[in-house]
Amino acid sequence: MDADQSAPRLSGVAVFFYVFLPFALGHYLSSLLRNVNAVLAPQLVGALALTPGQLGLLTSAFFFAFALVQLPVGIALDRYGPRKVQLYLMLMAACGALLFAYGQSFTQLVVARAIIGFGLGGCFMSAVKAISTWISPKKLPSVQGYLIAVGGLGAASSTMPVRALLQHTDWRGLFILLAVLSACSGLLIWLVSPRSKPLGGKTPTVRSVLDVYRTPAFRTTISLVLLPHAVFFGIQGLWIGRWLSDVARFPESAVAYLLYMGMASVIFGAIAVGMITEWAGRRGIRALDVAAVGVALFVIVQSLLVIGYKPSLQTLSVLFTLVGTITGIEYAIVAQSLPRELTGRAATCLNLLIFIGAFLVQAGFGQVVGLWRPDLAGHYPAQAYRVAFGVLVLLQVPGLIRYYLDFLRRRRPVKCGIALLAQKEEYEIGTLRSPR
Repeated sequence: MDADQSAPRLSGVAVFFYVFLPFALGHYLSSLLRNVNAVLAPQLVGALALTPGQLGLLTSAFFFAFALVQLPVGIALDRYGPRKVQLYLMLMAACGALLFAYGQSFTQLVVARAIIGFGLGGCFMSAVKAISTWISPKKLPSVQGYLIAVGGLGAASSTMPVRALLQHTDWRGLFILLAVLSACSGLLIWLVSPRSKPLGGKTPTVRSVLDVYRTPAFRTTISLVLLPHAVFFGIQGLWIGRWLSDVARFPESAVAYLLYMGMASVIFGAIAVGMITEWAGRRGIRALDVAAVGVALFVIVQSLLVIGYKPSLQTLSVLFTLVGTITGIEYAIVAQSLPRELTGRAATCLNLLIFIGAFLVQAGFGQVVGLWRPDLAGHYPAQAYRVAFGVLVLLQVPGLIRYYLDFLRRRRPVKCGIALLAQKEEYEIGTLRSPR
């Protein structure tokens, strides 16, 4: 379908095969590469003798680069469209994966990991941009839920399937394979996805990005969900696996299995979040109110990690990922709230903040844990993780309190408004009444 065709239309089946699946594959690979270090951590630590701080920095370099590329990608998506942008970005990710496979030092691996982050920086936003172009806004929560579920499948693939693959190759061979798959994904998008009609209006610029940040709906959403989302990404991608090894003392095989169960739960959680949000919307309940309930549950799960809930540590690790999936709802909230010509920049502005936060969470968590000394087996004490999780909980609580106070304020003025209106009417017509 050419870009100059007027009013382009695709059937639901065509949208699924030509739009959803190609872009979802890129998001699948992005999630896999983002989380794979949680399983590879023992091999990387053994190969390079990494400290917790270095391991956190190496893994979080992905988030830092991912964040830096967001604004340029957002502008490019709105100007050139997701089809062309994704081709170049996925080829860059393939180059980064090859460099990681052949890296020989900590510095080389950090640089390679950053290049991977640059290349994969547009996967989710390109998919959001493409999907929002071809489907109704009312369907965005459920369709984006399916997209996040595909990301959950990628995250799940970074656990037990990767560990099984490591029986036949090492981590370097794994990254060569991922480089090939990334390049093929970009080519697939270029070959099969339709060209969307360019949007009218001003050409997107860096200055125009401020239009997104000025939107009240955007600011309200990030004030509640941004920090929990950053915590979810930062901890899920590395430290929940180390917590299972150091605190719960599970062997590597059990850690890989529990990470797989947690990542797999993202699939069901994302679909459920989309369905619940649409169900609530039909009953007049805002998506942001649904998010507030989910964030509160997520903070409770983290609080149980702080106190060291003993009966079922493995259940806590799965619940962390399952409940944390609710934070992905902010993409749908922002996409529904802003004009279509801003969706590319909106998604990338959101990702900019999320991944800067995830970088700080992942690197900072390692610095806090590194304040304690490991035992002879290399395990860090439970107290180190409790303090680190406690800091994260304290950072998230103010956003929840602020939201619920605002929620109560929104409900309170209703009666006052009626009372004032009655007084105003009484005042205005009082002089028209004849004296008795």
